[in-house]
Amino acid sequence: MKKKLGIFLFLTFISGAVFSQFDARFSQYMFNNTAYNPAAVGESGMIDLALQHRLNWVGIPNAGNTTALSLNSPLKMENSLHGLGLSVTMDEFGFLINQSFHVQYAYKKRLGEGVLSLGLQAGFVSVTFTGDSVANHPITIGESHNISSDPEIPSTSVVGNNFDAGVGVWYAAKNWYSGLSYLHLTQPTIDWGTNSQVDLFGVLNFTAGYQQKLLNPKYELKPSMFVKSDFRSFQIEVGSRLEYDNKFWGGMTYRLQDAVVLMAGMNIAGGLSVGYAFDIPANRLITASWGSHEVVLAYSFEYVFTKSKTKYKSIRIL
Repeated sequence: MKKKLGIFLFLTFISGAVFSQFDARFSQYMFNNTAYNPAAVGESGMIDLALQHRLNWVGIPNAGNTTALSLNSPLKMENSLHGLGLSVTMDEFGFLINQSFHVQYAYKKRLGEGVLSLGLQAGFVSVTFTGDSVANHPITIGESHNISSDPEIPSTSVVGNNFDAGVGVWYAAKNWYSGLSYLHLTQPTIDWGTNSQVDLFGVLNFTAGYQQKLLNPKYELKPSMFVKSDFRSFQIEVGSRLEYDNKFWGGMTYRLQDAVVLMAGMNIAGGLSVGYAFDIPANRLITASWGSHEVVLAYSFEYVFTKSKTKYKSIRIL
């Protein structure tokens, strides 16, 4: 049964029945907006480093794990504002290993009470299929179909890659932000050099967040939302965090027809913060898995090239 489930996950990816399997899913998306929108680089005005790791669907074999690393910084040239960044992601799922690497740039312009950013990213995407794992485990689905002997499925480990690009727009004001991006702009095809290939569809992402101080100014409410669609299906996440004295936070998010997410974290010191999220399945997966774990480690600092001391502080809006 475990082997069949792993094969099922692979076939689901190939058929495209599950939404955007290539794009990594993170419950704490608000801590790493540049993973979804290149226009968000340099948004905080500081040098930001974020590392996220996710363990998917504990209890289900080959459910996989995801790791993402991002580094971005503001850049000021004369009177113009810019942002530069790097984004790296590795996602293991079933018999697949998906990787991406992008260089990101954003041009920023003060507009009204905030800053408008136009972003672009370019890099590559790579998909590895560990076909030898299938060949070493003969599996029959139904009465007549044997996976290991299917000529359409590679019997050895194969890898393919292609150029990938994306664009985005981001607007950040004092108490709120909003962004729209379109990733896989080139809709790359990953060719494994056999009879098999993977076509990546363009994905539209929308995210927004707000922060509001309560009657006690030490408490701050930070609702946020994230929507993505490949124009074949869509995913919606809405939730909120309550932060105390810019030190501790806790909150909950609901991912439509997928999971309820509980999260907590703290700003440790010197711009270093850590967060944890636990996804509770809100569909039939709860009969096979009791949830997913996710950890994010973020570090933000500001370097001033003057005689004054280097300054460190936390991101104001996450």
